[in-house]
Amino acid sequence: MTSSSGQLKRLKPLYQLAVNNILAVVAVPLAAAVVLKAAELGHEEILARARALPPAHLFLAAFVPAAAAVVYLMLRPRAVYMVDYACFRTSPNCRVPFATFLEHSRVWPGFEERSVRFMTRLLERSGLGEETCLPYAQHYIPPSRDLESSRAEAELIIFSAIDDLLAKTGISPQDIDILVVNCSLFAPTPSFTDMIINRYKLRKDVRNVHLSGMGCSAGLISVGLARNLLQVAPKGAHALVVSTETITPNYYMGQERAMLLPNCLFRMGGAAVLLSTNGAKARFRLARVVRTLTGAQDGAYHCVYQEEDGRGNVGINLSKDLMSIAGDALKANITAMGPLVLPASEQLLFALSFMARKVEASRMTLHRFGNTSSSSLWYELAYVEAKGRMRKGDRVWMIGFGSGFKCNSAAWECIRPAANADGPWATCIHRYPVDIPDVLKH
Repeated sequence: MTSSSGQLKRLKPLYQLAVNNILAVVAVPLAAAVVLKAAELGHEEILARARALPPAHLFLAAFVPAAAAVVYLMLRPRAVYMVDYACFRTSPNCRVPFATFLEHSRVWPGFEERSVRFMTRLLERSGLGEETCLPYAQHYIPPSRDLESSRAEAELIIFSAIDDLLAKTGISPQDIDILVVNCSLFAPTPSFTDMIINRYKLRKDVRNVHLSGMGCSAGLISVGLARNLLQVAPKGAHALVVSTETITPNYYMGQERAMLLPNCLFRMGGAAVLLSTNGAKARFRLARVVRTLTGAQDGAYHCVYQEEDGRGNVGINLSKDLMSIAGDALKANITAMGPLVLPASEQLLFALSFMARKVEASRMTLHRFGNTSSSSLWYELAYVEAKGRMRKGDRVWMIGFGSGFKCNSAAWECIRPAANADGPWATCIHRYPVDIPDVLKH
C-alpha cells in the first residue's frame, strides 16, 4: 500500500500537467504533423498548390481567420480590476464588551431575565471577542433607533471608508464614473448614493445604484453589478462600491429568541472598493462572479426574514434550518464556480471536504469585528494581507451568504499584494490568531 501510494504521488504532477494543458497536449502533435508534412512537400510544392486554388478560396482562407479574431477581440468582455479597498476602522469608544452589553440589556425594561440569560449563553458561544463595536446610539439606555442616529452611523462608516480609499488610491472623486452602494435594512430618502454624491461632489453623470434588502452577500452582488456597468463604460472608467449595514434602527427590543440572535452577532462595519477596467495600478483582477439563489423554495425564502413579533416589535427572524439551507446553497454555488476557477486536474479531485475545515480569516474577523454583514469579506481579505500571506498570482475565493436565500461568490487573482498592514488590523494583527473554543463542544 505504501509503495502504491508513493507511485501515485509521483504520477500526480504528470497527471496535473497533462489535464491542465489538454489543449496543448492535443494541438502540439497536430501542429508537428502539419510542419512535418510541409517539410516533406517543400515550399515550391506548397506554393504550387496554393496557386492552383480558386481566388475565392484564398480570400476566405485569409479573411475568415482575421475576421474571427477581430470579432473575438471586440466581443470579449473587458477585464475588471480592483485598484484597492478600505475597511472602516472601529474606534475604541464604540467598543462593547460582553459585560457592558449584558448590563445594558438587564436595565432595559423591554427584556425579560430569560432573554438576558439566553443572550449571555449566545455571546459565550458566538466566537465574538471583547473588542467588537456598536454605534454610539446603541450605547444609550434605552438604545436610540431614530432616523437622525441611523444617518449618523451610516455617514460615519461610509465616509470614513471612502476617505481612506481615496487617500490610498490618490483618485479624485471627479474620476468616479459608477457608484454602487448596498445596505439591506436602512434605505432612507435621499438614498445612500445621493448622500455620497453630495458629500464628495461627484459628477452629474455618475451612474449610481443603491441596493437594499439583499442581505449579507450583497457586497458581491454590488461587485458583479459594478463589473457589468464597467464593461459597457468607456475604457479606464472607475467604479466605487460601498458595502455596509446600519445597526442603529434594527435593534430588536422583544422576547423572541430567534429574533434576539442578530442583536448579539451583528456589529458596525463597512468597506469601500475601487474597481476599474484600467489595470495599471490594480492590486487584484476579478476573474468570476457567480450567484446562487434558492428563494423559489419557501423554506429558503423565509429562513432569514424581517417581521414583527406578537407585540409588534420588528426584527430579523433566523430560522433553525438556516445552516442546512446555507449548506445546500453553498454546494450549488461551488458546483457552478469550481469548474470556472479551479485547474482541470483539481476539478476532478475536488470534494466538499473543505466545508468542515476552520477558516482562520473568517473566525478571526468574527472575533475582532463581529458579523459586519456584507463588508465581512473585506475584513477577512485584510486579515490575510495583514498576516503577509498574500502573494502575487495567488487566487482568492470570496463566498458570502444572505437572505433570499443567496450564496454568492467571486474569484480574484492577486496582482500586487499590500505593501503593509495599515488597514483595520494595523493595531491588533500581532495578537492574532487567538484560540476560539469550538462552540459545538459546549
